[in-house]
Amino acid sequence: MNQVLDVALFTEVFVTLFVIMDPPGTVPVFLGLTSAMGHKQRSRAARQAILVAFGVIVVFALFGQQVLHYMGISLPALQAAGGLLLLLVAMDLLTGKYEEPAPSGTAGVNVALVPLGTPLLAGPGAIVATMVFVQQTRASDDGGPAQLVAIAAAVVLVHVSLYLSMRFANVIHRVLKDSGVTLVTRISGILLAAIAVQGIATAITEFVRAA
Repeated sequence: MNQVLDVALFTEVFVTLFVIMDPPGTVPVFLGLTSAMGHKQRSRAARQAILVAFGVIVVFALFGQQVLHYMGISLPALQAAGGLLLLLVAMDLLTGKYEEPAPSGTAGVNVALVPLGTPLLAGPGAIVATMVFVQQTRASDDGGPAQLVAIAAAVVLVHVSLYLSMRFANVIHRVLKDSGVTLVTRISGILLAAIAVQGIATAITEFVRAA
């Protein structure tokens, strides 16, 4: 009887992506980026961010290697670019830029798309990890539908977890109040800056090894 789902691979992919994309850790950053939004706007931003992140992950899982090869982009370069963008976002969080409401109710741009959807959720780490799992499955002798279903199911479940964490961020906002959200925003800015610097440092290390 053919196996419908490779449970071991599903567990490995889910745990890996859950740790990298970190649903609980997205809550303070999400609150900081959407601090100028109302309840409905924040809920819509959560949906948009998840759709963008899921779309990016799926596209790179299917065509990532070909796209990077065609454009002559290395994985360390992708990681460094993501780190630089996250560093800019961290500076905005620390200076309070995302707390300044604009006439549209956002901070001038749709933060659900960039930087929330990508590179914060669908960042270099998640993209590379998914690409590696797909490539290993395709190259494996026993790779088949059960393995591909396992990867797809794990990716979907992680994004469901991300959506739930952001969807209920409104509850956290009501508990913390505006002053609490401001404090969380500053802390998340520091943490995000550290993540960005670590990503850039890792990319530089890979560049040096390849040289």
